[in-house]
Amino acid sequence: MTENAQVRALEEIMPATHGADEDLDWPAVEAYWGGRLPSDYVAFMGRFGAGTINGEAEILLPLPTPGLQWAPAHMAEETANARATWEALGGRAAFDLDPESVIAWGVTTGADVLCWLTTDPDPDRWPVLVCGRHTADAFAVYPYGMTEFLRRLLSDEFDVSPVSITFWDGGQHSFVHWRKAQRRWQEGRNPETGEPDPYAGDFAD
Repeated sequence: MTENAQVRALEEIMPATHGADEDLDWPAVEAYWGGRLPSDYVAFMGRFGAGTINGEAEILLPLPTPGLQWAPAHMAEETANARATWEALGGRAAFDLDPESVIAWGVTTGADVLCWLTTDPDPDRWPVLVCGRHTADAFAVYPYGMTEFLRRLLSDEFDVSPVSITFWDGGQHSFVHWRKAQRRWQEGRNPETGEPDPYAGDFAD
């Protein structure tokens, strides 16, 4: 696992108890995306993996991956959604950027797509671009990497929320890896809490 200061800081407020190393083939990931991804994302995948935060946001896998019960969300499909939204809202007239510079790494239950703006040649300098659904601006750039953005979001450090939902309720933040969530569902438990759930169970994909 790659150590990363930003991931360690995030783990102080969101334990990785229910996380798991994705054990990804990073050369294959880089070949798919045409270069390396930010080091904090790589470290996050090694410590937490892909999964959900507080049941309100999902961190995406870099490549399409078969699921235990359903296919987990991945970056390519949400990147396509973010670029399509940009086009539908007016393209450059709405927000001046090259759509090819947008790569999604997360989504929220408020239909926001959390992205990188990849114009800098150094991936570790990519800021976060939020494609918001019910936010003050449809597109907004924040000068932080993914994990620092998440830490600030979960710590309620933004004067105006950059996303369409509320992540903080005074309790401890939680992360659940996608495989654990799907196993819980198969066992008849709530994917986020692990508590018995009469609505959970096997279903056809």
